[in-house]
Amino acid sequence: MAAFTYTKDEYPQMIGKLMKTTGTYTSSDGGVGGNINTGMTFCVFMRLQANGSSAGTNANTVNETLPVAGSAVTIVTDANEVGIWEAWGI
Repeated sequence: MAAFTYTKDEYPQMIGKLMKTTGTYTSSDGGVGGNINTGMTFCVFMRLQANGSSAGTNANTVNETLPVAGSAVTIVTDANEVGIWEAWGI
């Protein structure tokens, strides 16, 4: 069964009026993405970066029209991809 997990770093950073949260994501057992709770009310920008040998042949994407509610930002990755994420919002 496909699985998706993520972590969110404990302390967000404030840059001007925007909050920045960061963490990691893991798609395993054939999984190709899932939802990340950024901890924000609204997410206006998200960056995804695959790490190491898990970097796939396809670009990972945010499957949303931004800005979006920050509690469930859907991402799409290659199968079994591991990486880091960074989100900006309020």
